[in-house]
Amino acid sequence: MREQKTITLTVGNMSCASCVGRVDRALAAMPGVREVMVNLATEEATIEVGDNGPTAEALAQTATQAGYPAEVLHQRIAEATAHRKAEEAQSLARRTWLAGLLALPVFVLEMGSHMVPAFHHVVMQTIGITQSWWIQAALTTLVLAGPGRVFYAKGIAALVQRAPDMNSLVAVGTAAAYSYSLCVLLAPSLLPDAARVVYFEAAAVIVFFILLGRSLEARAKGRTGAAIRALLKLQPKTAQVLREGTAQTVAVEQIVPQDIVLLRPGERVPVDAVVTEGSSHLDESMITGEPIPVEKQAGDPVTGGTINGPGSLTLRATHVGAETVLAGIIRMVQDAQGAKLPIQALVDRVTLWFVPAVLGLAALTVTIWLAFGPAPVVSYALVAGVAVLIIACPCAMGLATPTSIMVATGRAAELGVLFRKGDALQALADVDVIAFDKTGTLTEGAPVLTSFAPSGDISRDMALSLVAAVEARVEHPVARAIVDAAKDEGLALPNAREVTAISGLGARGQVLGQRILVGSEELMAQHDIVLGGALATAETHAAKGETVFFAAIDDQLAALICVADQIKPNVAEVIAELHAQGLRVAMITGDKEETAASVARQLGIDDVIARVLPEGKTAALGTIQSSGAKVAFVGDGINDAPALATADVGIAIGSGTDIAIGAADVVLMSGDLRGVQTAMHVSRAAMRNIRQNLFWAFSYNTALIPVAAGALYASFGLLLSPQLAAGAMALSSLFVLSNALRLRGLKRGTT
Repeated sequence: MREQKTITLTVGNMSCASCVGRVDRALAAMPGVREVMVNLATEEATIEVGDNGPTAEALAQTATQAGYPAEVLHQRIAEATAHRKAEEAQSLARRTWLAGLLALPVFVLEMGSHMVPAFHHVVMQTIGITQSWWIQAALTTLVLAGPGRVFYAKGIAALVQRAPDMNSLVAVGTAAAYSYSLCVLLAPSLLPDAARVVYFEAAAVIVFFILLGRSLEARAKGRTGAAIRALLKLQPKTAQVLREGTAQTVAVEQIVPQDIVLLRPGERVPVDAVVTEGSSHLDESMITGEPIPVEKQAGDPVTGGTINGPGSLTLRATHVGAETVLAGIIRMVQDAQGAKLPIQALVDRVTLWFVPAVLGLAALTVTIWLAFGPAPVVSYALVAGVAVLIIACPCAMGLATPTSIMVATGRAAELGVLFRKGDALQALADVDVIAFDKTGTLTEGAPVLTSFAPSGDISRDMALSLVAAVEARVEHPVARAIVDAAKDEGLALPNAREVTAISGLGARGQVLGQRILVGSEELMAQHDIVLGGALATAETHAAKGETVFFAAIDDQLAALICVADQIKPNVAEVIAELHAQGLRVAMITGDKEETAASVARQLGIDDVIARVLPEGKTAALGTIQSSGAKVAFVGDGINDAPALATADVGIAIGSGTDIAIGAADVVLMSGDLRGVQTAMHVSRAAMRNIRQNLFWAFSYNTALIPVAAGALYASFGLLLSPQLAAGAMALSSLFVLSNALRLRGLKRGTT
């Protein structure tokens, strides 16, 4: 089997969807790279590499050569990157305010003269129009050379590399307005009288608005990562560890497996551990989403990050560092947040040509205005061309999908639902059928013996002890129910030999020289055991929802065995809610039709596939899928691994500590099936949010680019100013981010 590894890079200089596309294509072109996911919101690239693929350093070098400085992401780099981003956000805020302070007098001098006649008179009387233009030129030069320098440094470099991006659009647009204005100021004779108008305020205000938009965007981006930061804060920095008989305060990183940890009331559990002494109640809501504290006593596992209640506990560390449940949750959330959904393919196709097309459209706009526009034709052509360049920036396109994914998967983790694979966020929204495994999913998975009726001359106690002796050597919930019942009745279990478990059917063995066979009707038939009137009795019990087995001793029917598995709380409510969402519900079980039908009637399940052996669950799912339905399968994640992998979406029921379920796409951190509702709700809300963002991003550009080009001028005399274009562009990105942040308000188990 070929090996595959995942490499994550932190990537700088990405400012729009076009940047994302270029990084993606540069990395994907390297031999041995199987998949690339570039996330503008997190500024990271995740690369799946085959066994002969490039090294992490080679990948980082390739991204850097493409114009986007990259480093291999690990803990030290992650911390340094977070620190760098915080410093960059502060620097951006300072540059924004400086640009605003410098641009304000430019705007007032130019636009005040146009909007307020009295102000124009004051300017003309005090300093004169030429001196006003010189002041505007000086201040605008400071804006472009100072706070706005970044657009030219990055944008011109991207143009030289024939890979124009958002910075290129801003650089070309503001440079055009600035250069034209300088020409008016320094060489007015080159232009006709009607065209001698300066646009210094356009260049300065554009830079300010775009910097303001980026600054607000950076703050909003920070809020999208709140879930990860909250998870990181769950682990305490220090803990009390027993070393050489003395309690010592040590850093959590210094705890090793088998260390004895002392946990006081109200403290957070530092690592995954097992209780060795004491009892208390732990708040596990931040891990499982369950609000009710869970009782813990000696022998019970505890999870790092949970909060101890009123009691003191002594713990033995079992998993530390990257092996803890909390570390696993953080990895899952980060992986899901960096995922590329199928819907993103549309954005990728558009951004491949978007910025070059905008440059061409701006040039065409200028050409048309120069050819057919009214006087002053040069001024109109410049305004329209610059407005097209500025308003067409694809920032909102690049943010539309990743921000929604980040917020939705982070919120889902807070609610106890982990999307292990990001594309499951989209796939789950398209599901038509939810198929549940019965045992351990719809039911408690711990059946109890409800009836043991001997047959023939053998006594009940003797038959139960012989059957229990065989079942004691078998790992199966039904076997444990029989053994527990025998022990509860004080029966001694003789030694069993040659015990063999028969998958999906039962078990056989030798006890006190007698051949014991325990299992289903099918197993009895295979060994020619005559069941006679026991079949009618079995059907009566099955109709009540009990599961029926038989026992044979020396090829003669010896007992009819009935067990029942209690249905979990809230299951009927969950299924009713899934119906309300327009979903069909199916149940796959190894039980007989009568037993399965009884459970289905109690719960309101639509479709039942019974008598399914463990290895037959994939075929059962295939039967449902063959009708064209998209199926999500809900199972325990251990016995149901093949079915979880076969379904369109595999949803595994976790146990609070069992999250490493490789076959599942989605993991529910607790056994409460309301997590299925929550997962569906998050998925549908996220996809609705993404579609809203994409609709806005595409509609915004589709509607406003023609307006910026002057489509409304002939009919209404309207021409969009470059300043308004810059403001609209910034507001577009903020709309997308603000809309995505609404997902932080999602609730668990709701529609």
